Amino acid sequence: MSVFLGTHQNRLDAKGRVSIPSAFRTALRARAKSGEPLAILRPSHLHPCLEAWPADAFAALTRPLDEMDIFSEDHDDLATALYADAYPFETDREGRILLPETLRAHAGLTEQVTFMGLGRTFQIWDPQAAEQRRAAARASARRLTAGRGPANAGATP
Repeated sequence: MSVFLGTHQNRLDAKGRVSIPSAFRTALRARAKSGEPLAILRPSHLHPCLEAWPADAFAALTRPLDEMDIFSEDHDDLATALYADAYPFETDREGRILLPETLRAHAGLTEQVTFMGLGRTFQIWDPQAAEQRRAAARASARRLTAGRGPANAGATP
């Protein structure tokens, strides 16, 4: 399975276009199916960033809706949160995508953006916010793995 790895920085042009890192484009194309968008771009629920979900991963994200009463407020809230601000995208010949203004505003994106790979998905951040997020995640990971040495790294606590 193709995964998104690493952190990459690119420039956002005056029209709101940015080039997706080539390794990410390769992973997206490897997962894309005919007739589906390359990926879905949406605002994060948790952070001031954008999330890019390959179509298969986005379908998995929306599966909880299938278990809810379609006429319930919970279903309506979750469906609105997942779909109303979601934008399918394809790249142009230069590997760029257009970031809608509402999404740029959500993430505070201006001239530079940072792409962060998260395995099945990737995020797009303001560079300074991305560095703060990576530092916080590393600190949390240290707490989560405290006391786990190489011999018991795979053991369940």
